[in-house]
Amino acid sequence: QVQLVESGGGLVQAGGSLRLSCAASGRTFSSYAMGWFRQATGKEREFVAAVNWSGSSTYYADSVKGRFTISRDNAKNTVYLQMNSLKPEDTAVYYCAAPGQIRVRDYASLRTYAYWGQGTQVTVSS
Repeated sequence: QVQLVESGGGLVQAGGSLRLSCAASGRTFSSYAMGWFRQATGKEREFVAAVNWSGSSTYYADSVKGRFTISRDNAKNTVYLQMNSLKPEDTAVYYCAAPGQIRVRDYASLRTYAYWGQGTQVTVSS
């Protein structure tokens, strides 16, 4: 059974940085893409970033492009989200996600992902 455990959330001032981590277990981590999503209070869950199985290709929502960086360490079964220049509108619960299939057609679609972490709160104060 795939398990995803996020860490690294917290409270930060606008303009600050945080790094989220997601430790995966339960299958061959290096065979699958990984993604990060977020959900603000009262809003739908939205795509933030994704990375292919090797780390050679990354994908970002327009709202975070240039500020966030997704990366992975297949030796540690961990995916990261480095968040810089944080804004109050980045405040949300951030979720790590893993697809059910090796082949991914749409990295940004919720439907692509079968496994989800419990989420970690990120709060950016103005």
